[in-house]
Amino acid sequence: MNDLKEKLVGNTLSIGSWLSIANPIVCEMMCQAGFDWLVIDMEHTTITSADMLQMVQIISLSNVTPIVRVGSNDELLIKKALDCGANGVIVPMVNTKQDAQDAVNAVYYPPLGKRGVGLFRAQSYGNGFADYLDTYKNKTSVVVQIEHFLGVENIDDILDVEGVDGFIVGPYDLSASLGVPGDFDHPKVVECLRILESKMLSRGFPGGVHIVHSDIDQLQSKIESGYKFIAYGDDMVFLAEKLNGITEQLASLN
Repeated sequence: MNDLKEKLVGNTLSIGSWLSIANPIVCEMMCQAGFDWLVIDMEHTTITSADMLQMVQIISLSNVTPIVRVGSNDELLIKKALDCGANGVIVPMVNTKQDAQDAVNAVYYPPLGKRGVGLFRAQSYGNGFADYLDTYKNKTSVVVQIEHFLGVENIDDILDVEGVDGFIVGPYDLSASLGVPGDFDHPKVVECLRILESKMLSRGFPGGVHIVHSDIDQLQSKIESGYKFIAYGDDMVFLAEKLNGITEQLASLN
């Protein structure tokens, strides 16, 4: 399996993608595309816990790292994702140092955190808890999502929390928190993104970004800017883009 944790700790580049469709065939197709990791989005989709379990199984058996973007900074949601076998979580709307600490506490067992102990797929269905306990800390990634101007204001405190391995920008909610939803060229949004990029570079900390629509030039630009945790595209968006192209082709025939 691609070791995302090692890449984050080493601040080296990894490129993954996003899963919004709860379908095992689509999930397997995305696994074959060459990404280092895949994020199962449980915040803005109808993916259920049962869907997530099946998708984690498919991803982990495909030598790709499964990550879950949980619906909120909730210890139960984080625990379920990890017990299903996810090798990391993306935690949305982390705005303060306490938010970041809450996320870390939900990921790690005592004494490092406060995660409840149970047995499921990650612990080999009860046969491998000791092995899991010995290895999970070196395989599990905690990525916080900075998507509010308060998170930008508190970015140093957030990144200082032990156990936070990386951050990813949430530009849509960030722009909305500034009163200009979707206007990424607005000076306030541009300034927030500049601050985050500056912190990423000055601290040598792995920063992330999601390039939602397939744009290879934008991907190359973000790599050159120093981002190390880059999500490229989304299964739903890839399909929508392809269908849009077909729609335009069919219209041109009439």
